[in-house]
Amino acid sequence: MVLEVALIDVTPGHEDDFAAAYAQARPILAGSEGCRSVRMTRGVESPTRFVLLVEWDSVEAHDVNFRQTERFGRWRGLIGPHFAGPPLVEHFVDVPA
Repeated sequence: MVLEVALIDVTPGHEDDFAAAYAQARPILAGSEGCRSVRMTRGVESPTRFVLLVEWDSVEAHDVNFRQTERFGRWRGLIGPHFAGPPLVEHFVDVPA
């Protein structure tokens, strides 16, 4: 399992519109093959900052099953207009305890 973490800064004043767009766009992402879970969080101290957390079967599942499909275009078309800049996206794996 791989955790995708996307740090998204939203244009000030667009926070509610972004949240509404995410509600529409979430099923597009969640329905992608290899997607295990999707969660969006919002900053308390920085309310224009959102963090998207997506669990994927693998990095390839994210890249091939989502980013290289029309799903990504539809997803980005809904939420992208509210971005203050490009999101910072990285993948992480669990550290054994």
